[in-house]
Order: sequence, then structure tokens, then C-alpha cells
Amino acid sequence: MLDVLTVLAAGFGTGLSLIVAIGAQNTFLLQHGLRGGAVVHLVVICALSDVVLIVAGVSGVGAVLHRWPAVVGVIALGGGAFLICYGFLAARRVFRPAFLQVGAAENTSPRKAVLTCFALTWLNPHVYLDTLLLLGSVAAGHGDGRWLFGLGAVLASAVWFSALGFGARRLTGLFARPASWRVLDVLIAVTMTTLGVTMVATQLA
Repeated sequence: MLDVLTVLAAGFGTGLSLIVAIGAQNTFLLQHGLRGGAVVHLVVICALSDVVLIVAGVSGVGAVLHRWPAVVGVIALGGGAFLICYGFLAARRVFRPAFLQVGAAENTSPRKAVLTCFALTWLNPHVYLDTLLLLGSVAAGHGDGRWLFGLGAVLASAVWFSALGFGARRLTGLFARPASWRVLDVLIAVTMTTLGVTMVATQLA
């Protein structure tokens, strides 16, 4: 029983270490968690996407992807361009800050939010490198316990995205002021643009 818990804990810790970071997906989910728009949909998309990627990584798909690095390169270019555009939109909002009214509807339609979430998730090459290659390799090191390790990583993903999406509402008081949204949009713009430029520059270098 101790070995089972140890492997689960290892998967949980490794999973958290890969997803708990200031990135495009987390920033987007936090933003919508604060506004209250399509949060359930976005949390489910993020968590289920991780399930698919973790299962693929544990199954050994990462090794196959490693043989065709050009695929990751194409994804990086497309994802980088997308992030730069998203960063530009966030920068534009800095000069037109809004304020949050608890219970108010999100300006962005649920459909647009869902499509953007899919793009931020699947156009990010780090998702494939971290989840398929890195996590898949670590899971393989646990031999017969690799699926137990993967389960721990899946649990970490579900806990993190749920906490980020639904826990953000506790900050609504802070974000009732336009200045707070201006700061958040500056952070979003810098994060998205930096990630996008880095992704594109790495592939063109």
C-alpha cells in the first residue's frame, strides 16, 4: 500500500510541477475565473486535455513524437503567432479597463472562450514536450506502476485547474476596481507576448 501511495504522490507532484506556472493557459483560466464566464467549460477542457496528453505520454506516444520534431516546430510557430495576437488584445484593454460586477455576464461569448481555450492548450508546444516527453519518460521509469503514476498526474491536473478556475472568484472584491484589471491585463499582455515571441524566435533561430 505504501508503494501505491508513493507512486501516486510522485505522479501528483510531477504533474503539479509541470502545470503550476504562469503560462498562457493558466492566465486565461484565471481571467475567466474572475469574470465568471464559462468557467465550468474551461476547467473541463483544461483537465480533459491533460488527461488525453498524460495517457498518450504514459502510453509512449512521446517517443514517437520525438522522432518527428518538425511537428512540434510547426505547432510552435502557429501557437507563437496566436499568443502574440492575444497579448496585443490584452495590451489594448490596458487603456480601456473594465471593472467586475459580481454576477455580471462575461463579455466574451462561451463559444469564443471555449475555442480560445482549445487553442491556448493545443497550440502550445510545451504541452507536448512537458506532458508527452518529460512526464511520459518519468512514468516509464516506474515500470509497471507507470499508470498509477499517470493517475497521480491526472489528479494533480484536476485539482489545480478546479482551484484556479473556481477559486478565482474569491478575488472579485479586489478586481472590482479598474486599476486591478489594468494590472492583470498588463501581466497577461507581457506573459502572452513573451511566450509567443520566444516560441517563434526559437523556431526561426
